[in-house]
This record gives sequence, C-alpha cells and structure tokens, in this order.
Amino acid sequence: MSTVLHNDNQEQAVGVGIIDCDVHVHPLHPDVIKAYLSQPWKHRFQIWQNTYYKSPVEPTQTVPPGGGKPGTDVDFLRMQLLEGCGIATAILLPRASTSIFHDPDHASAVATAYNHWLSETWLGTHNADGAFKGSITIAHQDPAAAAKEIDRWAGKPHFVQVLMDSGARAPFGQRQYYPIYEACARHGLPLAIHPGTDGMGTNILASQGYPSHFLEYYAGVSFAMQTHLLSLLTEGVFERFPDLKIVFTEGGVAWLPALMWRLDQEYKGLRSEIPWLKKRPSDYLRDHVRLTTQPLERPVSDRDLQDLLSMFDYEHMLLYSSDYPDEHFASPDSLSFLAPDIRCKLLSDNAKQLYRL
Repeated sequence: MSTVLHNDNQEQAVGVGIIDCDVHVHPLHPDVIKAYLSQPWKHRFQIWQNTYYKSPVEPTQTVPPGGGKPGTDVDFLRMQLLEGCGIATAILLPRASTSIFHDPDHASAVATAYNHWLSETWLGTHNADGAFKGSITIAHQDPAAAAKEIDRWAGKPHFVQVLMDSGARAPFGQRQYYPIYEACARHGLPLAIHPGTDGMGTNILASQGYPSHFLEYYAGVSFAMQTHLLSLLTEGVFERFPDLKIVFTEGGVAWLPALMWRLDQEYKGLRSEIPWLKKRPSDYLRDHVRLTTQPLERPVSDRDLQDLLSMFDYEHMLLYSSDYPDEHFASPDSLSFLAPDIRCKLLSDNAKQLYRL
C-alpha cells in the first residue's frame, strides 16, 4: 500500500483505506449545542474558551473559506483532509471539555448535548458515505452518569469509541471510575483519553506546579498520560476488565519505553503491594493500550526514531492520527519513513481491528 499521497492523485489516495484516529470537529455557534439542552443548563452554556494555556499559533490554513472556527465546515474538512490527504475514515473527537465544569450534573448534560449534536449532524446528515465515525463524549466527574451515557449511545450508528478528558481530580486507575470501564467493556468500545483541561477548574495538573508558558504546558501534556497509565496498570484495571482497550490520544509516544522500563524494574521488588497483577506491567500494553501518532516526537534522524519505536511493540500499538484541524496537522506522509508493511498497520490495519471497521 502506497502512502505517499498527492493532491493530483485523488483516486489512488481515497482507495487506500487510511483511518485518521484524531479529527476534531466543533459546533459553529453555542446556540447549536443549546438547542439540545434543557434548563437550567441552556442559559448557562457557552463554548468553553481556554484562557489558561493558549497556543500563540493561530490556525490559518484550516480556517474555512466562509469563516468560522476550524473544524466547523464539513465540506471544507472533506475537501482538505479526506480528499486532500486520502483519508477514507475519520474518527471524530469533539472537544466539549466537560471536565472543566465544577457541577457534575452540568457536565453530564453538556456531554449528552454534544452527543446528540454529533449524532444528528456529522454522523447523520453529513455522513451519507459513512466516512465519519464518532466518539461518545462523557463527563468522568460522575462515573455512574457517564456509564448511562455510554449505554445510551452504544450501538447507535457510527459511534465507535468513548471519549474523556485527561484533566481529572484523581488518576484513572482508581475504583470510582470502574462504572465507566464496565460500560466500555460491556459494549466493546475503546476508551480514548485526550488532553484537556489539565490543571484547570478543579482538575489537578500532573506536575510540580503551574507552568509559565504554553510551551511548558504543551510539552508536558504527556505527564498526564503517564500518570493515568501508571494508575491503570498498578491498580489492576486491565486484570479486572480484560477486554478494556485504552487509546492515549495526542499525548505523545516517545515517553513510553523509559516509563515501562522503570515500572517493570521497580515492580520486581514491590509487587507484594499489588498482588492482583498476574504479569509485568509492560506485558499488559499490547493487549490493552494504543497511542495515536500525532504529535510524534521527531529527532533529526529518522533512524533514531525507528530505534526508539523498536523499544516497544509500536507496530501493533500505534494508530495514525492527523490532529486536524491543528495548524500543523500531520498527513499520512508523516509516516513515510516506515517500511510499507508497517505503514499499512499504522495507517489502517490497527484501527480497523480496534474499531471493528
């Protein structure tokens, strides 16, 4: 399968079956979501704007020609991403940022509204060809309500995973989150964890304190992913839920080998305190954990990157993602340094298996 795509060869590009596992779409206006909300939530709702750590790089190339926020115009997205990059299937991750809300009832209501909106528009009227697949947004502040939300939408057309923010008050291995994992396992849906609202509202930042700059914040996004993965592993979530799949989305990749080496090393002498683990922590990775490729840390030498990737089972664990409509979204060409058979796994096969496409 060739992955060197060009805009002048659309027929070949569209036919390769590439699956993009991280595409963000947004409502054009707050009233779009308000239409799905009842009082008292309707008058309180506004599309949350990040004023804490905001990128100084404003998108330009992904702004729709008619105006509006990137990721709001379905026709432009189809032209620029699906046709322009040869994407056959786009996994949509709306950014409702539900974990920012202090009131869990408010957060759950917003999650439900976003799911209705996504189902009726991007997965409904705009999806005659089935190219768009969706994520069930949940608010993890109320795991019982989140589980009901999963039950509500599981099995509805084109929903293929569950989505929650990494910003949280406690690491995700702790037992209060079990209802979420039970619901995901019950319906055979992967759970995507995406950076969002870390250190904002009442959420804890996974660091020693609060950064001064966006660069610090963005480079440290992987800290939350590492914290949650450590918690999921050591709390025995994958033993309790043997069918659960976790997708760490947009959290980086290069940190994984060193973290797993350290954890396996310390586990040898400390495993008496976590007797529920039946094998080394790293041995659970291939069965339960996936990571998306954007942002993929890129050294000067591709050879160095290949060496690093070889330190874990990346051929099966990585999923291609563009992170569209980020200004620097990654086309499938970003993986052209890999051998064709491995590229095929990352661009298509791994996601097909995970999402049962």
